[in-house]
Amino acid sequence: MKKQTNQQFFTIGEMLKQKLLVVPPLLKHLSERANLSSRGAFGPGPAKGLAFVDSEGNIICNPERRERPETWIHAYVHCLLHLAFSHFKKKADHEKWTMACDLFVAKFIYETKICPFPQDYPPLPGVSVSTEERLYDNFLTTGITADFAGYGVAGLEPDIIMFDEKSQPKWRYNRGINWPALFARGLNEALEDAVTQIGSGQTSNPERKALTPAQLAKKWFINSYPLLGALASNFEINEDPAICDTLDIAVAAVCEAEQMIYYNVRRQHDQDEMRFIIAHELLHVALRHANRCRGRDPFLWNVACDYVINGWLEEMDVGKPPSEIGLSDPELKGLSVEEIYDRLTRTIRRMRKLATLRGIGLGDMLDRGAGFEKGTDLDSFCREAMLQGLLLHRRQPGRGFLPAGLIEEIYALAQPPIPWDVELARWFDEHFSLREKERSYSRSSRRQSATPDIPRPGVARKAEMDDLRTFGVILDTSGSMDHQLMAKALGSIVSYSLAREIPMVRVVFCDAAAYDAGYMRPEELAWRVEIKGRGGTVLQSGVDFLESAEDFPPDGPLLIITDGQCDKLTIKREHAFLLPRGKWLPFNPIGKVFKFS
Repeated sequence: MKKQTNQQFFTIGEMLKQKLLVVPPLLKHLSERANLSSRGAFGPGPAKGLAFVDSEGNIICNPERRERPETWIHAYVHCLLHLAFSHFKKKADHEKWTMACDLFVAKFIYETKICPFPQDYPPLPGVSVSTEERLYDNFLTTGITADFAGYGVAGLEPDIIMFDEKSQPKWRYNRGINWPALFARGLNEALEDAVTQIGSGQTSNPERKALTPAQLAKKWFINSYPLLGALASNFEINEDPAICDTLDIAVAAVCEAEQMIYYNVRRQHDQDEMRFIIAHELLHVALRHANRCRGRDPFLWNVACDYVINGWLEEMDVGKPPSEIGLSDPELKGLSVEEIYDRLTRTIRRMRKLATLRGIGLGDMLDRGAGFEKGTDLDSFCREAMLQGLLLHRRQPGRGFLPAGLIEEIYALAQPPIPWDVELARWFDEHFSLREKERSYSRSSRRQSATPDIPRPGVARKAEMDDLRTFGVILDTSGSMDHQLMAKALGSIVSYSLAREIPMVRVVFCDAAAYDAGYMRPEELAWRVEIKGRGGTVLQSGVDFLESAEDFPPDGPLLIITDGQCDKLTIKREHAFLLPRGKWLPFNPIGKVFKFS
């Protein structure tokens, strides 16, 4: 009998190993994102209790404690509900706030019966539990009696862990997860399942029950449409109506940095319409539309992209356009996004009244983060995913036809960009070809001493005007320029100048005014440059100075090194710009632009 009793008690490790920690369906999505362990960023679990929980979703359990399965399940559900109700708020009295939250969670479990209470759990006090805030205010006013204690799961310690600035962990498991949204998703699915059972008298398909129309559309792309399947598998769908209202999303939008497609569940769409909407948002990311904006008006650029995408989806017969899709024009078929954008800018006021899937005057490409953290950058991932999808699409018959313009863009994106230093080397090759060598009897060959009776010509440089073999460097020395990036750009110029045997380089520093540094040998740029200024940025004065200088060749090219924070430049001769990666010029340049990093 004693042996049988001991078998009824388990540690948390044994619970997990034997799969006894059963989670209610209502909390399934919360459980999938929570992290259950025996040690967290602040230390081990409670010494005399069952578990802690922090705002990052870390549930830290006591690894030595042995309890019945229902006790562990109750403690786990209790911690998940703290996440669901966003109980991680800084209060003046953290102990009283935790007790108010524990009592509120206990009342919720009692009313919903999502899990049983442990045998030794104290009975609920006869007090109205409306909200945690009201309970906390009452505790501050009247104090805490013994009737309100014992509802937490960490023993004598608070089971809600708050990080302060000193104890904030460097490594965070679940950064920025919307726990209430995950709880709302589980609640919505539970209500839909209950309505289905009441209406039909039987339980709905378990696989279909857990998927919304938007998620079913995403699953269809993964299983049946390889062109976008790889990309769809890496994006989540957020259907929280509160978040959509906050972001002013009427139907849908996409954020590539968060790997998230937002869909407003208040709109009703069938499966064909949902496939069109999901494909529309995925193509925005796959074709790198946000990165290709490059200083253009974001909304008009978004509209131009929508015209192209909608036309392609209709041509490919992917789903059915919903009623909210109005950006479709057969006259624009075959035009690129850039060409359509140029047309839209002719009537800007009228075009701003158009609507994307996000709404009137709003773009459905959101910028709410700072990139993927998947071991590769987003550009490389999208290029590889789209190219692999295209290859699978062509290998498998019966997948339908793809527009020629879409195939061209996929192949264009699949080509990796040429490194900036290679492009800069080509620019030097175009303007400064290698000096040819010639034979001349005015200089004897080194082999002449071996056979003095046989005259042999020596190798000499071909005579030419070295004074014309030069170029100008206009260096932005304003306060916004980074010293390390500036040094890297100058180092590349030095190496290429020496390789092309350029004897001298004309250097001009520019901030609020132009400072002529005169002619320098290329190698002097690396260690004898004395930067002057560090004020504002007026590069036009440096350009005008070199174009009017009598001792500078009339066809000498200019190389302008800047961070892009300058006014529009008027340059009458051959020129190129050297900018740090991630910076853009505020105008459409005529010369080439090299991005260094």
